Amino acid sequence: MAKLRHLALQVPDLEKAAKFYEDVFEFDRVTKAETPIGDAIMLSDGVMNLTLLSFPDGEGGQINGPDWAGLHHMGFIVDDKEETAKRIEANGGKFFMELPGGYEGVDAETKYRDNHGIVFDVSEHDWSQSSRGD
Repeated sequence: MAKLRHLALQVPDLEKAAKFYEDVFEFDRVTKAETPIGDAIMLSDGVMNLTLLSFPDGEGGQINGPDWAGLHHMGFIVDDKEETAKRIEANGGKFFMELPGGYEGVDAETKYRDNHGIVFDVSEHDWSQSSRGD
């Protein structure tokens, strides 16, 4: 069974957004990443990873322009990526891209689009979490 463990929001101001979730919901800041495809701050409550994304160059994985804020994608931990890929494609989903590893703070995963075009990640590993799991 898959487990939802990751939500990614695109925001125009990473630090402002991170401070909001840290102050309001007491999320822990786990890591920060700066890459050619976008920048991120990862927060966690110990179970869920909330990644805030920003695309300062106006490119990379940006949706709807640099000032837009909203759900960018979600991520699922699965037991078997190959079997899950077969089920995704059998149900109308399509492979989108493999997120490259090798950048500090980046969790590599495989991205798909569902049968409505919504992007989601599939991974056999968890995303960066804080150590205070509930």
